[in-house]
This record gives sequence, structure tokens and C-alpha cells, in this order.
Amino acid sequence: MDRRTLLGLSPKAPPLALVPSPVRLSPPAPVDSGLEPYQGPWAFSQVSHLLRRLLFGAKWEDIQYFLQMSPPEAVGYLLAAPATALPELVNDYNDDDFTDPDVPFGEPWLEAPKKDFIEARRIQSLKNWWLGNIIGQERSVQEKMLMFWHNHIPVEFSAVFHGRWNHRYLATLRQHAMGNARALVRAITLDPAMLHYLNGQYNDAGAPDENYARELQELFCIGLGPDSDFTEGDVQAAARVLTGWRVDYETDEVYFHPPAHDSADKQFSAFYGNTLIAGRQGDEGAQELDEMLDMIFANPECALFICRKLYRFFVHHEIDNLTEELVIQPLAEILRNNNYEIMPVLETLFNSQHFFDYLAKGAMIKSPVDFLAGLFREFNTPVPPLDMLAARYEFNSTLTWLCSHFSQNLGDPPHVAGWPAYYQIPMFVKHWITTNTMPRRAEFIDWILWSGISADDFHAQLDVLGAVAQLPDAGDPNALTDTVLGWMYSIEVSGEFRAQLKSILLSGQLSDYYWTDAWAAYLLNPDDPMASDVVRHRLQAFFHTILHQAEYQLC
Repeated sequence: MDRRTLLGLSPKAPPLALVPSPVRLSPPAPVDSGLEPYQGPWAFSQVSHLLRRLLFGAKWEDIQYFLQMSPPEAVGYLLAAPATALPELVNDYNDDDFTDPDVPFGEPWLEAPKKDFIEARRIQSLKNWWLGNIIGQERSVQEKMLMFWHNHIPVEFSAVFHGRWNHRYLATLRQHAMGNARALVRAITLDPAMLHYLNGQYNDAGAPDENYARELQELFCIGLGPDSDFTEGDVQAAARVLTGWRVDYETDEVYFHPPAHDSADKQFSAFYGNTLIAGRQGDEGAQELDEMLDMIFANPECALFICRKLYRFFVHHEIDNLTEELVIQPLAEILRNNNYEIMPVLETLFNSQHFFDYLAKGAMIKSPVDFLAGLFREFNTPVPPLDMLAARYEFNSTLTWLCSHFSQNLGDPPHVAGWPAYYQIPMFVKHWITTNTMPRRAEFIDWILWSGISADDFHAQLDVLGAVAQLPDAGDPNALTDTVLGWMYSIEVSGEFRAQLKSILLSGQLSDYYWTDAWAAYLLNPDDPMASDVVRHRLQAFFHTILHQAEYQLC
């Protein structure tokens, strides 16, 4: 299978772009390398691959920054937490037709009382804030890890319908994103949003609710692999363990309510070593949760499942027997030996030969958020600043709507399993590209490239002049073509396609000086409208061709 087939196209089918893309593509991963430390070259290709996977998009200045480091130094830097605190979440949603009676415009809303007629706007404010954090992210994997955990242990913001609880859920994910997986699962188990979303709030000894108990094992910790042999009895026993946990809808306090707890013994199956969790009376019933989590995380399938999910999110969707042996099983052993601390797993994986293997590059399709945020970041396209609250709300609402339009509604995955692209066999990441979503991505490229997006007095458009001005030898059409293709694409393209792009820079002429002279004239007098228009129009057509190819959808 080649990469054009990966996108759901026949290798002989016409490209998705308006111009032909004569690209010959290599087979994607899986590959036969393992977790041995990467010893290969450290050049533009390797750095951009690392950044595309750990960040949203690979900015030119970030590539240059990490080229000055060794691979372990670069990975270590990316695995550190951001140095800057996130911006405050404030009321940016008041307008001429709506006023929050409890929160003045520009003031924080997290402490305001829940009111149903306001929550939709607060949830939209939260989504906008989150996407703004992604576009403005620092050189840290934290935002990508937050997206990983949101997909792995999701709630649906619209189902929770409580802006403050949704924010608290995100804060919990962020707090544990690069920490301990068991601590994260425990925290999410007792998170108000999750207690509401999967009915833990209503789990009672008289009528145990199996919803969260099932998903805890089936989706969050054990999975449904061939060796995941937990039983219906295990689901029922887990539901009884979880009876009695409540959240106060007025104070947001999560507490244990002994009268609602099933205090009888809970017997688990041979899959869990026939563990018996002794029933406890009164407040001591709360201790059963930790005993059950210890049992679940002691099962070898738990570490294997989490490592497979990490692999499919960051490396490749297919896991064959060799990858299972050389990558997944050793990673799971690292995870167990480190008491489920995620950081040693990430360090090993991202420093491995397997991660940097040639066949792993360009083997994934960008998610909608990856596509949109990466495009903004690569061209340093701004969103409205924090002091332009109304414009920022309107602008970022457009961006979150676009992500939803592309089939990734940030904060609202389609169900408790997350997005099908990360689990649905055999399609996996092909779910992102359909006859509906691919034209919409292309339309967005046209929009942001040619006309831009406006909100109030703010306008954002891809700055093709600024993007090229930062590149070396930008006046040489051959060097410029090679540099941009190496930057924007994760795989090699043919000489014919390079010639096609160069011809655009030359306006169809044959001599290189048709571009070299035009670029030099612009640099000499960038405020001259005629000089800037000449190069801008050529560069817009140049980038239009590049961004419209199927190859730009790969990372």
C-alpha cells in the first residue's frame, strides 16, 4: 500500500489538487527497527518529522532551533512542561444580543454559577481558548499529550453541558498529561464531568450502573485485544466497587456517600487473578476504588493497551507482530517498571530508531486540528490577541467550527471511544479523509490563502512573503522550491513536480532570473506595491499548488 492509497485514493487516481502531482510514494510503516537509540543523521528531515508528531505543525524557526541540538537534547526539551502559564479564561462572549448577568465582559467566568442559558456560550469560549492555546503553543509536547488523553479518556462537552466542569476536566488531563497514568485514571474517575458523563453520579448499591465500569476496562485501561479476557462479571463487580461516589452540583465537591455504596464483597475473574475486594462499611468503602485500580494496573494488558494507544497516536496506526515484539512489549515493560509514569515511555519511543525510521515518516494523515493549527503555525498566522476579546471569540469560533466541519469537533468527540481514526479497524486515520472532508480542507486553504478570515477589525491571511523571507537563498528558485518542499512535506516528491513549482515562480519563463530579479526588487523596496504584488501573486500560486496536494495532508 502506498501513501496515496493511505489517503483513500487509487495510486493511479487523479490527485486531489487542481494541478497534477507526479509524486511517487513509498510504502508506509510498520518497519523492522526497534527501540534502540537513534544513531542516524540529524538534519532538516528528522527535526521536522519530530516536530510534526510532537507539536501541531513544524514552524521554520522551531526547526532551526532544534537543529542546533542533538536528538536526545531536542526530545528532552520537547518533553519539558511549558514555561509560561496559560492565559486566563474570561467572558469574551457577551455581545449586543447577549449579556451574562453574573460575569462582566472581560472578567473570569469559572467561578460563576451554572445557568443553562449561558453554558453554551461558556463552552464555546472554552473551546476557543483551547484552540488558541494549541495555535500559540510553546515548544512542548504538552498540548499534543492533552489531545492524546482527551481522545483516550474523553467526555463530550455538550453532554456534560457545564463549562466549569469541562474546564476542570481539561485541567485534570493537563496536570497528569506527562505524569502518572494510574493517577490520571483515578483523578478522571472522580472528576465531576466524568461522573456526570458516564452516570457515576447515579451509581447506587440498589441499582449499580455499569457504564463507567465497562469503559474503564474496555476503553481506558484494558482494551478489547485478543488477550483482554475480562468478563461481564468483572464489569458488574467494578460497578459495585464504584457505587457511592457523588458530585455536589452546587459546590462541585466530589464526595463518597456510604449509604449508596454496595458494601458486599466483589469477586473478580481469573483474568484479574481471582481477586476478591472485601466489602467495606461506611467511609472505608471509598478505599475499594484504589484497591480495584491497583488490580487493573497490575494486569499486563493494561500497560500494553496504553502503549498501543500512544503508538497509534504518535507513530503509526498499524501494529504488526514485529512491531508488537520490538516496540510495544518493551514499552509496556518500561511503563510497568516505572509504576505507570508516562515520561520514560515517551523518552524511549521518541529517541528510538523506530520513531525516526524513514518508512515511519509521512505515514499518518493529519487530524483536522493538526491540519488547521499546523497551517496557522507554519505561516505564523496570528489569531486576535488577548486584548481583542470580541474579535478573538468570533475568530476562534470560526476555527473550531471549521475543525468540526472537518470531522473533529474539539471537546466533543463522537462518543466515549474518542475519534474512530485512532481505533476503528481497518480504516484508522483514513477516517479523516472523505469525499466530504477533503474538499472542505481544500476550500479552507483557498480561503485563508487568497482572502483570509476577518473578525471585527482583525484580519488573518497566510503571509507568503513573510514565510519565504525567512528562508535561505529565497532568490534562487531551485533552492526555494527544494527548501519549501522539505519543510511542508514529510516525503520526497518527483523532479517533475519540482519543475512544475519552479515554473510557477518563473511565471512560465525559462530563466531563473525571472524570479531572482523579482525577489531582489521586492527586498530592495518591500513597500512598493508593484514589487510586492509581483512576488506575492507568484508565491500564492506556488503555495496553493503545494498545499492542495494530498502529500500536505500527511505528517
